[in-house]
Amino acid sequence: MVLEITDPAALSGTALESIAAEYGEPGGESAEERMQAEAAVREDGAEALASLVDPFDLVSEVPGVELTQASWSSETVDYDPDDPDGWDLDDEDDEGGAGGVPHNGEDDGEHSGASSGAERRM
Repeated sequence: MVLEITDPAALSGTALESIAAEYGEPGGESAEERMQAEAAVREDGAEALASLVDPFDLVSEVPGVELTQASWSSETVDYDPDDPDGWDLDDEDDEGGAGGVPHNGEDDGEHSGASSGAERRM
């Protein structure tokens, strides 16, 4: 999954509010942990996002999927949405362009001959 952070200040601000609310709860973080968390969300959009979104919650309702590991990272990239070659997400060399993964796990004719889809790249 690729996300664009369109408003870093809003993202970090919301993350800081969440940390403040968590700190106020009984059994919440220590002052040192809170300061570290606040510094992390100010410096890195991925940290801010990770403090707000639980990746296990994202897939918990998806049948046939079990999340075993999740990680967040962020980087600044140049991207022109009008450039048709701007994002080449298909690392496969096949000519089908589907990367061997059928859409929604079903063969809809558009992705004929695709594999079972046991692994998907996000």
